[in-house]
Amino acid sequence: MNKSNSRPPLPPFDYESAIQKVRMAEDAWNTRNPQQVSLAYTMDSIRRNRSEFLSGREVIVQFLTHKWLKELDYRLIKELWAFRDNRIAVRFAYAWHDDSGNWFRSYGNENWEFDEHGLMRQRIASINDLPMQESERKYHWSLGRRPDDHPGLSNLNL
Repeated sequence: MNKSNSRPPLPPFDYESAIQKVRMAEDAWNTRNPQQVSLAYTMDSIRRNRSEFLSGREVIVQFLTHKWLKELDYRLIKELWAFRDNRIAVRFAYAWHDDSGNWFRSYGNENWEFDEHGLMRQRIASINDLPMQESERKYHWSLGRRPDDHPGLSNLNL
């Protein structure tokens, strides 16, 4: 792999680089662009998402394409939980609605493992969905990147 295919910051992570990696992931996911998001993963990346086990970048693109056809007006916040060497743990919450207008907040934790080029080799996620009323939404930015001055999970008591 050449340097142009790496995804800095690279492991081993320190506090600042782990925070940067988490925000970069959040920003990519908030684009809701499966191709863009998939570039953060190795070609043979392994993912567990709820009860689904996925392997490979192309399968990840298919999964995300289907996800964002179902989870409309998706907005996500991720927060660093822990890090060490080439691993990062995050907690997250995202809001979305289905095509019937039913709103949900999905909470979870992710464990990430990166290769030496900063690509995610493995992602293990545990996620729970909580139905909510639209009036209970806490994320009100325009679709896309969360503004820097928007509160994070801890500030929102999530």
